[in-house]
Amino acid sequence: MRYTRRAIGTGLAAAISLLAFSTGMAMAKTKVTFFYPVQVGGPLTQVIDGYVAKFEAANPDIDVEPVYSGNYLDTTTKALTAAKSGTPPTVAVLLATDIYTLIDEEVVEPLDGYIKTDADKAWVAGFMPAFLKSAQVEGKLWSAPFQRSTAVLYWNKKAFAEAGLDPEKYPTTWDEMVRYGQAVTKKDASGQATRWGVGIPGNVGSSQWLFGALVAQNGGKLFKEDGTETYLTDPKVVEALQFWVDLSKKYGIHPPGIQEWGTTPSDFLEGRIAMIWTTTGNLSNIRKNAKFDFGVAPYPGKVAPASVLGGGNLYIFSKASQAEKDAAFKFIKYITSDDVQADWAIQTGYVAPRDGSWATAAMKAYVTDLPAADVARKQIPVSVPEFSTYENARTTKILNDALAAALTGTKTSEKALADAQADIDRILRPYRQK
Repeated sequence: MRYTRRAIGTGLAAAISLLAFSTGMAMAKTKVTFFYPVQVGGPLTQVIDGYVAKFEAANPDIDVEPVYSGNYLDTTTKALTAAKSGTPPTVAVLLATDIYTLIDEEVVEPLDGYIKTDADKAWVAGFMPAFLKSAQVEGKLWSAPFQRSTAVLYWNKKAFAEAGLDPEKYPTTWDEMVRYGQAVTKKDASGQATRWGVGIPGNVGSSQWLFGALVAQNGGKLFKEDGTETYLTDPKVVEALQFWVDLSKKYGIHPPGIQEWGTTPSDFLEGRIAMIWTTTGNLSNIRKNAKFDFGVAPYPGKVAPASVLGGGNLYIFSKASQAEKDAAFKFIKYITSDDVQADWAIQTGYVAPRDGSWATAAMKAYVTDLPAADVARKQIPVSVPEFSTYENARTTKILNDALAAALTGTKTSEKALADAQADIDRILRPYRQK
């Protein structure tokens, strides 16, 4: 067969075009848009960027683009807006308590469909049950625990010693906390407190978190696990709030009114409060700045000691392409692996939600150097999920307003919680009828 110069040229051009097309296909990457709740800049973004770089080096066919989008509320708002506008993130770190809202908005999908191999199943089994519980609804796994935290008690050992208490012994019951608080509370000649015994932050935005711990310590529950009901009028819940109020009104060991979340660490560091309830995330700050010996302890209890979990999980958004979602799941498995979670906990102060992370050499060395870091892990089995329901932003505000009303004395504990229960019932009733 004879080939003309034109035919040969045409064939060569076609071959070159095919080669270029094939090369382009080989170079194409699956993009994963990763929404992460932090302001632009700072050490957290540097840590995340480092993990992304390592993941991309091991997976050259995937391009992960972190989007640093403000705090949790900002990130949730932006993620929902993007999902509804047709340009959803592929994966996002959002609050574990957002789970019902995200399901109701139909913007996320369960991870169960991606869990296919024995390795996948082992990865799921590696999460601590308490953290998995807040990621599951109706038997489905809707997210993966990532940056999680719990609340602990910090105590001033110097103040304890000055009051004649054993500085190495922390309160394990409510009664002990009251007694220790009375011993360390100091007042001046006019009767004004110069040092309070205990401070439990109660401002809007955080009060529901620590109140959940008080309720659990009293053997109660704040909400039904399917997010459709709350139990605010249960006597155990009312009693828990009344105890919080009584710390100031009856026992005189707590600052009057509402103790502010943001000032609690400085109140402790400056000696204004001898015991504080706050997050494990304040450990680095307190360790760096305390001019006295301090201890970190699990929370006390009345019926039993208990704390409450907090923090964010990784969600896959349903409207992303299947290739993007597959790549996102691969990234999720990487960033929640034992080694990465151990490193993340050490660098940030978050609590690694995997038992395997605590068994790594790096974590063992960290805990040896800072035993207080292990308190949170030991407390996790007796920790409960944070308050979470459908329409969570609305119901949480109602609960926080009720707590504020009781703490400031504008309503009794019983009245405040009864009013809140009625308002929340109206919001959640349609969800119970589904």
